[in-house]
Amino acid sequence: MPHLYQAPGPQVHPVPKDARTIHSSGQSFAQLREACLQRGALFEDTDFPANNSSLFYSERPQVPFIWKRPGEIVENPEFILGGATRTDICQGDLGDCWLLAAIASLTLNQRALARVIPPDQSFGPGYAGIFHFQFWQHSEWLDVVIDDRLPTFRDRLVFLHSADHNEFWSALLEKAYAKLNGSYEALKGGNAIEAMEDFTGGVAETFLTKEAPENFYEILEKALRRGSLLACSIDTRSASEAEARTPFGLIKGHAYTVTGIDQVNFQEQKIELIRVRNPWGQVEWNGSWSDSSPEWRSVGPAEQKRLCHAALDDGEFWMAWKDFKAHFDKVEICNLTPDALAEDTLHKWEVTVHQGSWVRGSTAGGCRNFLDTFWTNPQIKLSLTEKDEGKEECTFLVALMQKDRRKLKRFGTNVLTIGYAIYQYPGQDGHLDRDFFRCHASQARSKTFINLREVSGRFQLPPGEYIVIPSTFEPHQEADFCLRIFSEKKALTQDLDGDVAVDLPEPPKPTPPDQETDEEQQFRALFEQVAGEDMEVTAEELEYILNAVLQKKKNIKFKKLSLISCKNIISLMDTSGNGKLEFEEFKVFWDRLKQWINLFLQFDADRSGTMSSYELRTALKASGFQLSSHLLQLIVLRYADEELQLGFDDFLNCLVRLENASRVFQALSEKNKFIHLNINEFINLTMNI
Repeated sequence: MPHLYQAPGPQVHPVPKDARTIHSSGQSFAQLREACLQRGALFEDTDFPANNSSLFYSERPQVPFIWKRPGEIVENPEFILGGATRTDICQGDLGDCWLLAAIASLTLNQRALARVIPPDQSFGPGYAGIFHFQFWQHSEWLDVVIDDRLPTFRDRLVFLHSADHNEFWSALLEKAYAKLNGSYEALKGGNAIEAMEDFTGGVAETFLTKEAPENFYEILEKALRRGSLLACSIDTRSASEAEARTPFGLIKGHAYTVTGIDQVNFQEQKIELIRVRNPWGQVEWNGSWSDSSPEWRSVGPAEQKRLCHAALDDGEFWMAWKDFKAHFDKVEICNLTPDALAEDTLHKWEVTVHQGSWVRGSTAGGCRNFLDTFWTNPQIKLSLTEKDEGKEECTFLVALMQKDRRKLKRFGTNVLTIGYAIYQYPGQDGHLDRDFFRCHASQARSKTFINLREVSGRFQLPPGEYIVIPSTFEPHQEADFCLRIFSEKKALTQDLDGDVAVDLPEPPKPTPPDQETDEEQQFRALFEQVAGEDMEVTAEELEYILNAVLQKKKNIKFKKLSLISCKNIISLMDTSGNGKLEFEEFKVFWDRLKQWINLFLQFDADRSGTMSSYELRTALKASGFQLSSHLLQLIVLRYADEELQLGFDDFLNCLVRLENASRVFQALSEKNKFIHLNINEFINLTMNI
């Protein structure tokens, strides 16, 4: 008979040392606890105070909650009583069944559990009213410290609690997760897979039972065997169906945990069974193989004991595999490492992580439907160098996660619709432009753009170089993201938007007066008229000259150049350092200005007098500036208007400051790589750019 796949026996694991302390004091859990013990006072967490601000942000409690420590609720509180198990998790008055399903699944993996709940805490010796838990967030582990004051009503916990009222680990874990996300209310509604990833740092895969592969049962069996966390749910067709009970005792739109899988002999046949748990701790399946169904009468006591069968209303039940597929719509697996499902042996995958941002006006280009801006999204180059063993292709997994959306719910921020596309890399240097995407189709992409925290997919492509482009569905939508790429064999990745390079032309030599063009002679006459005998102009005089000349140009539409632009121009061109511009310096600048005007006109196709901020990357590159996405974002924030447009004055100011900074750096640097400045030199430099 196959072995029942459930939690392994208790194991002792060291407390992880690499979690980052995030308490505002800068002190670790151990330091905070020691300080409380020395003072003889219980810890009070000012980062997550015991008041309504930690509970709700859009509503008020319907009843007066009183925050109490476990010792004020029961006589002999215990942190963990008889081991942390799935029966310790009963839902309270908060719509976070998704979180409870994940916690129940977590208890089936002792190693993962010991990471989330460090075993160095209790209500015994050393108790100081302080506890800590560890969660994975965007490729790092965080250590979340809380005090043990919990919201109660009539001396009962309001939210998550254990079936044993003396046990408090699960309630404190929920509080720590609420703190991580800003409030208890922020935990309302979600997918179990989200919390599963935060408990493990794993990567999610979602299966629709109606479209699952033929070996789906084996996939779940193998996932449970290797310690993966599993959740399942039934879809709802409308809001009115949320938490509606079916005639078979199942709840729609509700997150369940898969806790076991096995086979049993019944009427000389092997029946495939699956065990599921309702985080409510009650309300169970009432069909075949349910707790009190007649099928169990044909199963001997020893077999029932092996399967942990008991007719208890504890929320956990067995059901036939065929019934599970008929009633449940979705199964989510959180792989602790994304092991290849198609093989019997486990593989440690290579993992690379890229942190990035979609910023309105510069890198928030939207999906391929919006070709004019799609190319401005972040681009990550992926080099697949080694084939899978015995195959012609390379297997890899891409997981795109948008960051902190649950924490931002209190500000009206929703989860964005996200996805990604993968293209063959053409071999050219730098960020790929719009023309490339106009002519090339993607090699692979996420199954869909969807409003989930993370979108992931498994791919097989021939060895070679590819570009991964993460994006929101709509352009102009802002968020930070984390892109993880897992590969069976070693793969190399490179952010194509991280390099900065400057290629500026050498300033032209002055033209002798007898070789000046008609245009230059007209300038000389105007310059003499304004500058006077010294043939030097101030910023105010330069403003007059440039506006007088530029307003005669019929092909460019713009408002007057500003005085600040002219001061920047003098800062760039003034070689003598007297704050004025000589005629020869002006002529050199005029040549540059004509190039910039032509460039601006090239991107102001409709002659509106403005260019889109999304075009700025290409315009700057044509001027000799290859900038990182971060620098580009700063420039757009500074120079673009609310409509993400730049006028000529903004464009000119941007170019003048960039060229000034670049030339100063080149003058001061060693081999164009580094400069060393003291504070006086640094301030002098920044004030003059």
